[in-house]
Amino acid sequence: MRTNEGLARLEAAVSALGDVDVSAWPEDTLKEQLGELSAALVALDTSLSRIADEVRARGLRVEEPVPV
Repeated sequence: MRTNEGLARLEAAVSALGDVDVSAWPEDTLKEQLGELSAALVALDTSLSRIADEVRARGLRVEEPVPV
């Protein structure tokens, strides 16, 4: 995957996740979807950790942006 395409896809994922508001889900819905939600969260964590580890393996730091 090309650099620009990869970054665009990451930014789209961040944007999509920003629209998820689990606190607004009814309790029953959350309980029904908990298995799928958990699987998605674990998959995201795994992917993001892999990407961060690859950056660190090249001697670079993954830093939290400083708010302006």
